[in-house]
Amino acid sequence: MSTVPENLRYTESHEWVGKQDDGTVRVGITDHAQAALGDLVYVELPAVGDEFDQGDACAVVESVKAASDIYAPLAGEVVAVNEELDADPALVNNDAYGGGWLFAIAPAEAGADEDLLDAETYAQQLD
Repeated sequence: MSTVPENLRYTESHEWVGKQDDGTVRVGITDHAQAALGDLVYVELPAVGDEFDQGDACAVVESVKAASDIYAPLAGEVVAVNEELDADPALVNNDAYGGGWLFAIAPAEAGADEDLLDAETYAQQLD
């Protein structure tokens, strides 16, 4: 059974969003997604300053099995990327909701994350 933290929001395409104190949101892939992909060997992140609409492909994760696009869960501007993933993509496998975060976005619209799936709804989708 995959872990689904209650304090995050989720997309149907298995990204998670965690609101930060400064109003930005951290984005990563869920425990379910990393388990399905297998051991990650490469992560291609967006650049700080890139802007995306909700649903735009914005990053790529590659495992020994496949490459998978990561989609922007919210419209906004990338304000940070997890540079530790360059050296250690397996952080996503080992700590999907912590050290394995991918990038942070300053949302174009306040409260937009409220439209995403809550933990209970996302978990039901996995059944």
